[in-house]
Amino acid sequence: MTYQNPNTTDRLLSRKEAAIYLGLAPQTLACWWTNKRYSLPLIKIGRHVKYRQSDLDAFIERNTYGGEVLQ
Repeated sequence: MTYQNPNTTDRLLSRKEAAIYLGLAPQTLACWWTNKRYSLPLIKIGRHVKYRQSDLDAFIERNTYGGEVLQ
């Protein structure tokens, strides 16, 4: 079940859901966090790790190179 904050449209995704969203393996996200490879914020709730969808979108934008931005 994905938590939906009633005050925002920003979803919290599990590590597996975030990995699917980015087209990666969940272990890749875990390694990035451990090695501080990328600045990708996460939320720890006990042993659970969550990612805001808006943070994932911002990460994609920061790591997009070349091409033309279409409006």
